[in-house]
Amino acid sequence: MTIYIPEIDPSSLLFPDPTTALADPNGLLAFGGDLSPQRLRQAYRHGIFPWYSQGEPILWWSPTPRGIFIPQQFTPSKSVRKFMRKAPYTITLNHACHAVIRHCAESRGPEHTWITEAMIAAYQKLHDEGDCHSVEVWQDQQLVGGFYGVSVGSVFCGESMFSLADNASKIALWYFCHHFSSHGGTLIDCQMMNPHLASLGACELNRPAFLTQLHQQRDSALPTACYHPQTLVL
Repeated sequence: MTIYIPEIDPSSLLFPDPTTALADPNGLLAFGGDLSPQRLRQAYRHGIFPWYSQGEPILWWSPTPRGIFIPQQFTPSKSVRKFMRKAPYTITLNHACHAVIRHCAESRGPEHTWITEAMIAAYQKLHDEGDCHSVEVWQDQQLVGGFYGVSVGSVFCGESMFSLADNASKIALWYFCHHFSSHGGTLIDCQMMNPHLASLGACELNRPAFLTQLHQQRDSALPTACYHPQTLVL
């Protein structure tokens, strides 16, 4: 059976309707285009993200179901809370975005990561323009964990996380959920559910429910202080 995948018109920022994405592979919507900040912003506003390997064309996805966190409802485990009371970790926001992105790529190894050099450059540019943000975990002034993603109104679209020390990514998420919700953040998109996200309390939304929430919240401006570089505290 022949599967038709639309090609993105490089002269246009329009994407196919996410509801037309394939069921197998789950969420594959289109290919081609570029990773310009304008195209990435347009993609995330419509629940679409790039995911491809080195040597492949850019592939665009909108899977169902969608893994999400409700930041107001995030509750760390007792073991994580106990660990953090003793751990010498400092958690910051937007202090080292490029380093976080590169750690996320390198932690998976060159044969397993989708975070190519082109992706690293694209999200760094998006960070420079104020739309990509990082959370960092530091131990003795060394970066030991964190994650990055893209802001869309009161939604945060998570891209990838890494951890080089015990509970680092869990603590990064915990502190960010507290900070994000306190500034009016309503939803964290995790893209595709996996066992690690489920263990942290992520839940699932089908595509129509996710897109409805995204469309309602993507134009809700958060205070500028939400993403100012800062140290995060509970």
